[in-house]
Amino acid sequence: MSQTSSQAKSLLIDGRWTPAAQTFASVNPATGAANFEVGAADAAQVDAAVDSAWRAVRQKAWRDMLPHQRAALLRRMADGIDANADLLARLQMIENGKVWNECKAQVASAAATFRYYAGVCETVTSEVTPPRGNYLSLTQYEPYGVIVAITPWNSPLTMEAQKIAPALAAGNAVILKPSEVTSSPALELGRIALEAGLPPGILNVVTGLGSGAGKLLVEHPGVRMVSFTGGTASGRAIARVAADKLMPVALELGGKSPHIVCADADLDAAVEGVIGGIFEGSGQSCVAGSRLYVQRSVQQVFLEKLLARTRAIRVDQPDAQGAGMGPIASFAHREKIESMVASALKDGGEILVGGKRPDEDHLAQGAFYLPTVIGGLKSDAYVVREEIFGPVLCALPFDDEDDLIAQANDSVYGLASGIWTADYRRAWRVARQLEAGSVWVNTYKQLSISTPFGGFKQSGIGREKGISGLRLYQQSKGIYFAM
Repeated sequence: MSQTSSQAKSLLIDGRWTPAAQTFASVNPATGAANFEVGAADAAQVDAAVDSAWRAVRQKAWRDMLPHQRAALLRRMADGIDANADLLARLQMIENGKVWNECKAQVASAAATFRYYAGVCETVTSEVTPPRGNYLSLTQYEPYGVIVAITPWNSPLTMEAQKIAPALAAGNAVILKPSEVTSSPALELGRIALEAGLPPGILNVVTGLGSGAGKLLVEHPGVRMVSFTGGTASGRAIARVAADKLMPVALELGGKSPHIVCADADLDAAVEGVIGGIFEGSGQSCVAGSRLYVQRSVQQVFLEKLLARTRAIRVDQPDAQGAGMGPIASFAHREKIESMVASALKDGGEILVGGKRPDEDHLAQGAFYLPTVIGGLKSDAYVVREEIFGPVLCALPFDDEDDLIAQANDSVYGLASGIWTADYRRAWRVARQLEAGSVWVNTYKQLSISTPFGGFKQSGIGREKGISGLRLYQQSKGIYFAM
């Protein structure tokens, strides 16, 4: 499917492209121009998607497919992603404004995720459990049936792969509901799945608003599980529905991750880590290292290096040569970021760099915002405690480990964290005490599909990636044979 305005209006249901009941506009955040119209499913189309998914998942051809055969399908999907790499990257770029190199890297990551779960699919084993009598007992893992995957706008390709690949490997049918901001990469993934030979209905793509199609899917009685990545408020709403349905959910939610620099760290390396941790993707990352804690004895020299490096970041059109940061993903989200920066000033903060839109004329029509560092805040300031989801870093000092741990853990969030130090003993002590699902030592945003990922506290429930990412989409069953 070549991505045109008319085709973007379609939904993928039961292997067929179905015109959506309504449409809304996709807007390029780098230019303010309309990309195309995107379809919004109504209740009848959501019902049709769920019904077709159940028919497909109950078909003998899918239900009894051998693991190596399912793995072959996943590998063909990976090949299809590679073959369409430029198209997928471009669609993501014009919808959320990520710079070109990041988009290409995320396409490659998506293909690698499908290949990883192809390998897991045909090699992971069940267990024969120790008997406590004259019987043979074993554990079998079964799919839930029909699951809904709801993905965010910041990294749609990687998030969709991290949900679709393990859910299919586990034997489920998947209804993919992408963010309304980034719908077209999901539709392309649906096309690639059909071309790879995935049976009709095993992967449906239903686009629309979260308050529309998303809500209808989560509440649908035919949906057995929901996997959601997005904001904490939306996650809570899904959890309330899931409680009423007694339905399992996987929730990867917000973060306010502490990024720690100790006095003995390699400061130049730490600067690069902090820069990538907050300004990559225009700061629109759940694991963004948005709270910077620098040991007081080196804070001044570190900030001088950091501010100089921040000023050197080139903010430009996402496909411009050498662009280090593109626009914010939407104009409405830029306004939210600007309001939070304004609140920091009211709380006594000082803009050390950035804090405004760029001055260049060729960026004036886009949702651009400069990389920003704020100092002078106390730990109870609103922007220190709440997720900004933008290129805004709050810099605070710490004196010793006890002070550091108290400040770093003083948050409702617990998704990720980083620490820079030359002392491996300190790294181990601090890493064990940080209340976060991921801790990076002398690096940041180092991710692997083979390592489980998720949050503590209000940053989420469940673990994606790794073998546990496959088991997330399965139910365990005990089987006993009398001897």
